[in-house]
Amino acid sequence: MNEDRIKGQWKQWKGTFKKEWGKLTDDDLDVAEGHRDYLIGKIQERYGIARGEAEEQVKRFEVKM
Repeated sequence: MNEDRIKGQWKQWKGTFKKEWGKLTDDDLDVAEGHRDYLIGKIQERYGIARGEAEEQVKRFEVKM
């Protein structure tokens, strides 16, 4: 999934992101709006996981979307 598509549908997907990663705050998602790398960093930070694992989670999420 490309970043333009993510940006275009961000508001629509915001609730879905919260269901997938409940530790992300509304502020996290507002700042991340459409920026995949920032989202990955926040998932890494909130869940205490390696960056590679956060990237894999986002990739799996993108495939579902």
